[in-house]
Amino acid sequence: MDDFLDILKYTLPSAIVFLAVYLVLKKYLDAQLKEQVVKGRQSQQNTVLPIRLQAYERMILLLERITPQNLVMRANNNNSTAGQLHQELLTSIRAEYEHNLTQQMYVSQSAWEAVKRAKEETIKMINIAASKVNDNAKGVDLSKMVLELSMKIDKMPTQIAIDFIKEEARLFF
Repeated sequence: MDDFLDILKYTLPSAIVFLAVYLVLKKYLDAQLKEQVVKGRQSQQNTVLPIRLQAYERMILLLERITPQNLVMRANNNNSTAGQLHQELLTSIRAEYEHNLTQQMYVSQSAWEAVKRAKEETIKMINIAASKVNDNAKGVDLSKMVLELSMKIDKMPTQIAIDFIKEEARLFF
């Protein structure tokens, strides 16, 4: 029994010291790990935030470019027929959209859905205007019809999407 007490006299203090060192070291290493995670997230945020804001800017530019008034002004050609202008308007919308497809990676799903909805509604409006004008009519007639239809709408789908995107982008500040 004496031997057991002698062994206990030497091992118990060393076990207590080992446990204390282990707990202090564990606490220190956990704090260092948390600090590294915070620094990593902050570094990532500093890299990703400008890219995300640029994507929101590009979405607004896309929406502005496919707004019927702007689209008609850019695509209007005095020599084209309504059918040709109709195709040119649709091609322009699709080209703008396809040019910005990759930006969906940096915006929220709901923002991207708002952009897609605005694009589809704009195409629908142009198709409705084209159905009211003869294909062989002048392109100016189609332009007038598109502008008349857009004036009848309280708030353009593109403007609704722009407002949504602006509101979402404000959340970053």
